[in-house]
Amino acid sequence: MVVKNSRKLSSSFEENIRYMNEILPVAESFDIIRRDIIIGGKTSVFYYIDGFIKDEVMLKIMDSFLSVTVEDMPEDAEGFIQKHVPYVEVDIAEDFDGIIRNVLSGTASLFIDGYKECIILDCRTYPARSVDEPDKDKSLRGSRDGFVETIVFNTALMRRRIRDPHLVMEMTEAGQASRTDIAICYMSDRVDKELLNNLKKRIESLKLDDLRMNQQSLAEALFKRKWFNPFPKFKYTERPDTAAACLLEGKVIILVDNSPSAMILPTSILDMIEEANDYYFPTVTAVYLKVTRAIITIATVFFTPLYLLFMQNLEWLPEVFEFVAVRDTVNIPLIFQFLLLEISIDGLRLAAMNTPTMLSTPLSVIAGIVMGEFSVQSGWFNSEVMLYMAFVAVANYTQPNFELGYALKFMRLMLLVLTALFNLYGFIAGSILVLCFLIFNKTLSGRNYLNVKLN
Repeated sequence: MVVKNSRKLSSSFEENIRYMNEILPVAESFDIIRRDIIIGGKTSVFYYIDGFIKDEVMLKIMDSFLSVTVEDMPEDAEGFIQKHVPYVEVDIAEDFDGIIRNVLSGTASLFIDGYKECIILDCRTYPARSVDEPDKDKSLRGSRDGFVETIVFNTALMRRRIRDPHLVMEMTEAGQASRTDIAICYMSDRVDKELLNNLKKRIESLKLDDLRMNQQSLAEALFKRKWFNPFPKFKYTERPDTAAACLLEGKVIILVDNSPSAMILPTSILDMIEEANDYYFPTVTAVYLKVTRAIITIATVFFTPLYLLFMQNLEWLPEVFEFVAVRDTVNIPLIFQFLLLEISIDGLRLAAMNTPTMLSTPLSVIAGIVMGEFSVQSGWFNSEVMLYMAFVAVANYTQPNFELGYALKFMRLMLLVLTALFNLYGFIAGSILVLCFLIFNKTLSGRNYLNVKLN
């Protein structure tokens, strides 16, 4: 249960404890702990979540509290903190909304009879995995650490790389029920002020009950995308070195608690196809890799539709490329072969994602045999179609953005269908539509993928 309206603490200790017991399900939830203790002859109560508290730290703090005598008790909470709290992260709260939010986020709240304030001890620790290199954003050189699900760890990974007082990390929250922590990170001397202010206003004005899918829920709430445009509005990365480099370029980084990746704003199509290796290689090598990746990205969209167009108009095929024509008997029209293979490849991808690691190799062998030689010999597919679809399937992995890969796939499917239906005019119309999807894909910064300002 979440307190919707802020209520100030009462001067009555018993009334404050009674209200806390009403709001927090202490009796029902085994992990919400109420610990009664006598400090300096006064009745005191701790509230905290089991599993979020560092036991060794709390043991030392309570040990020091038990040694406080009646004569040593100050008149107010501020004096008690200065004199008797041997810990660095301590705060005072005067309203129940802040206290309950702190308790449910993992801090310990201490009520002492005679004090009108609550003492907040931030001695929490979250279950977390190690900061290993992410599986998706691997690099041949550079650091081997990656973001995890704990937001404080992620901010520390970036702060370690940028030791500049201009690096600002503002903490806010969203979701009436989830109260999810959100960190807005930027370089105050390099960031686009208009973008930053727009972003803050959008987050502050969010009216959500919770962020069910963490970062994705926030992205959809910040910017309502048009359902027919599949291109992503944000770039994501799981690498702290990439996020730090983007900060130094004047971009804004958004971190969401429980999400092991960072959102990068603003973005363009060139940013989307960029990867960590581009930062670690010499200029000539990095430019070559970027150009190669861009060419392959374009080829994934136009390669199979262009092949289908020439197969429908063999007289347009130059003599030097006559060898690419389909020589075998075509039992199923080429367009249906391409569409079936598109679906089959996605099916294999989904199967691989849900297959236990020990069975992934047998699955790959079976899929290679069934989808390869046997499918061609059976007459369902022609070998040329299998070859070009294999190239497209592999080429999709040359750019790191998973969401962009599916957007390019949808563009390719649209081109294939239009080319099969309307021949050359369909191919031209589809190419224009692809360009329009890019040009009119407005992002949160008000610019499109080509970095052009849109009204």
